[in-house]
Amino acid sequence: MMPHRTIFNWSGGKDSALALYHILQQPQQWQVGSLLTSVNQAYNRVSMHGVRLQLMQQQANAMALPLVPLFLPEQPDMDTYNQLMGHTMQQFKAQGYTHAVFGDIFLEDLRRYREEKLAAAGFQAYFPLWQCNTTRLVHEFIDLGFQAIIVCTKAELLDSSFVGRIIDHQFVKDLPPTVDPCGENGEFHSFVFNGPIFRQPVPFTIGEKVYRTYTAPNNNEQTMGFWFCDLLPASV
Repeated sequence: MMPHRTIFNWSGGKDSALALYHILQQPQQWQVGSLLTSVNQAYNRVSMHGVRLQLMQQQANAMALPLVPLFLPEQPDMDTYNQLMGHTMQQFKAQGYTHAVFGDIFLEDLRRYREEKLAAAGFQAYFPLWQCNTTRLVHEFIDLGFQAIIVCTKAELLDSSFVGRIIDHQFVKDLPPTVDPCGENGEFHSFVFNGPIFRQPVPFTIGEKVYRTYTAPNNNEQTMGFWFCDLLPASV
């Protein structure tokens, strides 16, 4: 049987990296042909993570995989997102892609949404980390030799001291009990800069820490605060 020609939905963070690592160990089943990343077009940064597109491109180069950015408006509504994503998936389908892989672990609603939209476009979704124990996953990530830095935290759960930290065993110990060890509920986001799927590390310098607030998606009156740590490409 020929391996499935696969798009990998790449966030640049640790769950993406670990999921990609797992499917790359099965070349007889999966042929990853491209990474797909949602990018805020107004700032040229990854949506939610805030990482610069240039660094994402350097990640892809280090893994010898092409990166396809999906450029989104600054605050896209679901109709706009679905339209842009649908157009992108049709382009992939025309190139012979049949599957899409995600690093999601627990979020049932998100999985159902992805599966329904992909099925309508003629794709199958796969989730290699689905319902795995997140404590085990984060320690597996560290023990495999991956290196990642925290680039965003939900301020009500993790203060500014956590952004800019490297994910190691001490970091996991320092997480409050209310925070998932993989940040699966959006508590934190990371940028992977080295590991067993990288040919060389991605060089960067740490920039400023910034606090930003956003309107909650389903409540126009409630705001959410986030700490961000800017990462600067080594060439900047």
